[in-house]
Amino acid sequence: MTHQDSASLLTLPVELIHMIFDNLSDFTIICSLRQVCTRLNTIMDAYPGYQELDTLFLCNEVVGCDQIKHIVNALRNNPTLTTIKLHNTAIGAVEVQHLTNALKNNTTLTEFHLNENHIGVDGGEHFADALRNNKTLLTLNLTGAGVGDEGAYLLAFALQHNTTLTTLNLGSNDIHAEGVQHLVDALRTNNTLTTLNLGYNDINAEGAQYLADALRNNTTLTTLNLGYNEINAEGVQYLSDALRTNNTLTTLNLLDNHIGDLGAKYLAGALQNNTVRFISTIVFLVATSDMLKNEKNIILDLIPVLDYLNAYFDFEFFISLRNSLDVKQKAII
Repeated sequence: MTHQDSASLLTLPVELIHMIFDNLSDFTIICSLRQVCTRLNTIMDAYPGYQELDTLFLCNEVVGCDQIKHIVNALRNNPTLTTIKLHNTAIGAVEVQHLTNALKNNTTLTEFHLNENHIGVDGGEHFADALRNNKTLLTLNLTGAGVGDEGAYLLAFALQHNTTLTTLNLGSNDIHAEGVQHLVDALRTNNTLTTLNLGYNDINAEGAQYLADALRNNTTLTTLNLGYNEINAEGVQYLSDALRTNNTLTTLNLLDNHIGDLGAKYLAGALQNNTVRFISTIVFLVATSDMLKNEKNIILDLIPVLDYLNAYFDFEFFISLRNSLDVKQKAII
């Protein structure tokens, strides 16, 4: 900014500066105007739009080095920013390093969403470093970040020391059973994480077994997303056995896995004595249209529990699951 521009800011009426603010984007207000001069900081603090501006959202546009510098500046100086959402913005590990360095000492941000930005293992490591120091972040969304098993290991190690994060989204990150094993090690000692999203990975039955071992003793996790993970009936059996003793998990997503009739029956048996209220799973009935028509009430009874109707279950599964739910309803009443 030129000397003349600064001089104008020192003399312009507050009302006129507020009118200028009214025509600026949230990004410009949050990231570009702070720390220009002391008077502008004071005027900005009193500007109603700034006081209410708590979210920075950029989607489907390239965020360059200059913009990253502005966001870093906001993380260090903005007292109102609580949420950052950068969706598909071509951010890589280098940019993440700058962001996470600022995040280490930030005390206001509670949500950081970095969807569909391929930050890789290095980016995962930068976030892991930040999590060991940050005391306020509650939600970290790294969907489609490409951190892989090694990145999962680094984040898991950070979770063993972090006591504030409650939601971790690692969907679509090329995580396998090895990565899950590291995350499970963290779940054994972490007492704050309540939501873990591992959808669209490839953890299969082995990864499900690791998670089942953790669920037997974990008392904080309430939501677990394992959709699209190549989990078969064997994997569901591990999870079902754990659900018999776990009284904390309330939502389990098994959307589009290969659990079959046998896996469905394992789930039905586990539900009789468990707190799980919502199971996302896809159910295709192997039944005639007449059977569906005559027994539609059975299907309707399941709607509150099955978010989707779609996997390859036979008709007997619906009966056994309904009976399980009847037992649970009576116990609740």
